[in-house]
Amino acid sequence: MARHLITSAIPYINGIKHLGNLVGSQLPADLYARYQRARGNEVMFLCATDEHGTPAELAAAKAGKPVADYCAEMWAVQAELARGFRLSFDHFGRSSSPQNHRLTQHFAGRLADAGLIREVSEKQVYSNADGRFLPDRYIEGTCPNCGYDKARGDQCENCTKQLDPTDLIDPRSAISGSTDLEVRETKHLYLRQSEMRGKLQEWIDSKTDWPILTTSIAKKWLNDGDGLQDRGITRDLDWGIPVKKGAEDWPGMEGKVFYVWFDAPIEYIACAGEWAEAHGKTDGDWERWWRTDKGADDVRYTQFMGKDNVPFHTLSFPATILGSGEPWKLVDYIKSFNYLNYDGGQFSTSQGRGVFMDQALDILPADYWRWWLLSHAPESSDSEFTWVNFQGSVNKDLADVLGNFASRVTKFCRSKFGEHVPEGGTPGAREAQLIADLNAGLGDYERHMDAIDIRKSATALRGLWVLGNEYLQDAAPWATFKQDPGKAAMQIRTALNLIRLYGVISSPFIPDASAQLLTAMQAETANWPDGAEGALAALPAGHVFSVPDVTFRKISDEERSEWQARFAGTRT
Repeated sequence: MARHLITSAIPYINGIKHLGNLVGSQLPADLYARYQRARGNEVMFLCATDEHGTPAELAAAKAGKPVADYCAEMWAVQAELARGFRLSFDHFGRSSSPQNHRLTQHFAGRLADAGLIREVSEKQVYSNADGRFLPDRYIEGTCPNCGYDKARGDQCENCTKQLDPTDLIDPRSAISGSTDLEVRETKHLYLRQSEMRGKLQEWIDSKTDWPILTTSIAKKWLNDGDGLQDRGITRDLDWGIPVKKGAEDWPGMEGKVFYVWFDAPIEYIACAGEWAEAHGKTDGDWERWWRTDKGADDVRYTQFMGKDNVPFHTLSFPATILGSGEPWKLVDYIKSFNYLNYDGGQFSTSQGRGVFMDQALDILPADYWRWWLLSHAPESSDSEFTWVNFQGSVNKDLADVLGNFASRVTKFCRSKFGEHVPEGGTPGAREAQLIADLNAGLGDYERHMDAIDIRKSATALRGLWVLGNEYLQDAAPWATFKQDPGKAAMQIRTALNLIRLYGVISSPFIPDASAQLLTAMQAETANWPDGAEGALAALPAGHVFSVPDVTFRKISDEERSEWQARFAGTRT
């Protein structure tokens, strides 16, 4: 039994996420976690909310709530939406947890002892109107690289270029909108990433199996211009993890907090500690996933994220772990994604554009969205959500191919043989061909899932559904029954076992529908198949089943038009 540690990029606390956020990290991570569990492997699947920094403060101020209260409320909202989309986290934590406070301060102390943190007197933007220093995300302006006029002081979300607040053209306060800004001197701590360049280069070069998207971004940031730069890890904010060196105060850093992108990735590790506490486990129970001296050397660690998060996960977070000199588990594989665009434009949390997770679940159950998003995952390039494409995919793939197959087979069996697997007949050449085709298709499906090629996996799974429909069409048990009821019984017995098989292998993509099919077949404990021959004989003659409710309904043209019009504007 292999052991898989899986983390999804942790979402910001500020608001409900849109479908582009979902497909860029959490949903494909869940697909992989469900698949590995289904194959009998041990899985630790972790995620959390990213609660520090200016996004949380700004959102709380906008909501008129204390930031701690706002974060607690939004964590509950995001956790409920994760359950709604059937995201199977072993733990959904919070970066504001006591575990993350302690661990972040611990790492800072280790890095300081290793000479990898330096104190820097620097000039930062001060807002006279707001009476405070403005950390990066409190400043907006025009990106000097692409001209986007809503770039933030840390990064342009349009071109993803990393920025400093003083780089922005026509900067303004994100709090008050004031342009009455001046530059003043303040002290901060910098992580000496440049000192880690050689180790990071060697580590990244060793990852020959990483997706091109991941390695190209990592190497670009590592080598472009002056190469890897030292990066500030503290901010002048009230909300965050207080700057300490382990458990000790840090002279000169009073009143400052750690930069959110320093503490947020550390939450991946701290989240496991939260899991242990929540389930009455020991430190050893979570350390076996994260420390190579405590058993994590046999763990396969996979991260999922959008491409804008790649630099921090391939450079800054590994620099923290490597620089600590401690035996922490480093990521083995980073699955990164391009952007999902929305109906001719872009999804945007800050501008409220697109379909958001709560809105999606108000319209249709999770499996409809899971299937479309995963089968159209933006792996090799950006992809686009359109309502016409969504309707077509649901109607053709889910309703016509899978749902209709289950309905036709079970209803026909009930009408001719009753609600039990019929006895009689002997499989022949057509069934042998079906077994051969299924084995080939299962092999393709498993290879693509093992490689985390998500769109190819979806195509392979749909191909397995199609094989059942083609068999049903060729066998035509409704016609066979008139001449040879025994042979028709064998054909329907084969088809009923196909429903059971589809329930098992489809569960990573569409868990609710899969559970419905397995319940109808009274096969809730069914395991992943060793091969098609055994799978098609798993339900013996006499086994009782029930006719499932409609597994997937079709989306009408009227509904599609209504939804397209409803979500054409921006979310308020």
